[in-house]
Amino acid sequence: MRFSLVDRVSHLEPGRLIVAEKNLTLAEEYLAEHFPTFPIMPGVLMIEAVTQAGAWLVRVTEDFAHSVILLKEVRNAKFGQFVVPGKQLRLQCEWLKDDPLTTTLKATGEVDGKQSISARLVLERRNLRTTRPDRAEDDDEMVRRFRRLWRDLVPRAEATNSGRPGDMK
Repeated sequence: MRFSLVDRVSHLEPGRLIVAEKNLTLAEEYLAEHFPTFPIMPGVLMIEAVTQAGAWLVRVTEDFAHSVILLKEVRNAKFGQFVVPGKQLRLQCEWLKDDPLTTTLKATGEVDGKQSISARLVLERRNLRTTRPDRAEDDDEMVRRFRRLWRDLVPRAEATNSGRPGDMK
């Protein structure tokens, strides 16, 4: 993940639901060009934000078993309320189903209680070592990095409820 579009995770029920926030500020580099006189978060970045939130749900649910979680498919994407600087995009992903390789989520994003994005996402889970055994160390490093990032996304008291990140109530 080169950039994060999730600033905080406020609620998590592993295997069921995640609620997270993205605070949009004028410091976002892409706003200078989208659009210079009317800056708004592009739809593709809203999809990326719910995808990242959904990936955290998958990671924590599976105790970080996979180093790579990719967006495989977006279905029925709909856009509504603009996301402008100074506003918070509230992200929510609900776990619908999974199989050995994919997880399907219902994803939404709201600003001030009004829908900005809704979609069904299919996320694919994998490890580099599956096809390239020589990449096992890369898998391990990526998982360590995601575990560190996760600790920064959740409030300290909730992240340590049971000593294991992800056991938020």
